[in-house]
Amino acid sequence: MEQAAGADRAESRRDRVRAATAQEIKQIARKILVDEGPDAVKLREIARQMGLTAPALYRYFDSRDVLLRNVCGDIFLEIAADVQAAIQAASAGGISAKFTAAAREFRRWSLSHPPEFALLFGAPLPGLDFKHTDIADESARTFSDTFLALYVELWQRKPFPVLEPDEIDPNLRVQLERYREGVANNGQVLQVAAGSLPIGALLSFVYCWVRLYGMVSLEVFGHLGWVLDDAEPLFEMTMKELLPILGLEYPESTESPLTR
Repeated sequence: MEQAAGADRAESRRDRVRAATAQEIKQIARKILVDEGPDAVKLREIARQMGLTAPALYRYFDSRDVLLRNVCGDIFLEIAADVQAAIQAASAGGISAKFTAAAREFRRWSLSHPPEFALLFGAPLPGLDFKHTDIADESARTFSDTFLALYVELWQRKPFPVLEPDEIDPNLRVQLERYREGVANNGQVLQVAAGSLPIGALLSFVYCWVRLYGMVSLEVFGHLGWVLDDAEPLFEMTMKELLPILGLEYPESTESPLTR
């Protein structure tokens, strides 16, 4: 029995060492990504910085693409945690405050991490199409579920007027119905609840996300620089337009979300 316990402790130590090494590999890969761009992320360079041989890294990640997908997974979880923390911090202000806090935190994180934002939300890199069910796909779903859960909470507590199915373009309606069916079939409690949303409510969710993402991505990628050197007022104007679509009021605040 003592030998078995000793073997378990040794296995546990090996697992901790392996996990720590894998985490270090991902941290170095992310630093290279941020400092030099995705093309510079090479297993040989990471191995050199760690004092390992390149083949040794393959015991942790099968390829560069697998490594980058794991890095993407970590980043998705990071931004999801930050958005969730912002939602929790704003909970005393009600559902409007929580939506505003989530949107502001998404913008704050994105502007603070342009290379990571580009990796997650820009043009997909070869091998990073997120069509496979792995850590990157699961972590991306965790991020999207942060906003979806907030939306489901809103609908369950305070349904708001939405378009009826026959008021929606047929082609758009078919796509939304397909999305709703796919979400409902996921089997998770949140997805089942989202799958029960009216098509019009799903349309409002998608529309608001497109507006939010579009505004943030234009700012992150510098595409508003031709006219604005501070896009925050335009972002807040966008929030003032989007919240009433969801039956919410814009919570006035003098606090700049980028100086918290």
